[in-house]
Amino acid sequence: MKVRRASPDEAQALWRIRNQAIRHGCKSSYDEKIIAAWTPERMPAGYSKAVAENPFFVVDCPSGKPASTGFLDLSSGSVEAIFTLPSFAGQGMAGIIMEAIKKEARERGFTKLTLSSTPNAATFYEKHGFILVRESLYPSTLAKASLRCMDMYCSL
Repeated sequence: MKVRRASPDEAQALWRIRNQAIRHGCKSSYDEKIIAAWTPERMPAGYSKAVAENPFFVVDCPSGKPASTGFLDLSSGSVEAIFTLPSFAGQGMAGIIMEAIKKEARERGFTKLTLSSTPNAATFYEKHGFILVRESLYPSTLAKASLRCMDMYCSL
């Protein structure tokens, strides 16, 4: 498996990966209505902008289509949107993306990364060196709710 940079024209496909991963993985963390509101079919314009303006990484499935995504938010030094299609979960794709994000961050001079994890993903981030700072509520405009999150950091 190889990691590569996403191109802006892939934003819609990456959005679908995000939605499928949230709908599958967050069932035990959030109410069904919140998940439905948080994962609209229509991609917000800001998502395409994030793909274009940040180091956005992809691991493709054997057919060559994106199966896992994630990016380094350059404005905040945070890890964002690491998602894998449910049918490819557990195959190490997200870990490859995490390592690519860390490498990119080091090359850009970051000494620390932060993130806000869903409760179901916190263990993944801990395995990749992140430490829990606190539990918080993240106000989501898409979900129209405050989402329970785990604020974490990792020293590079």
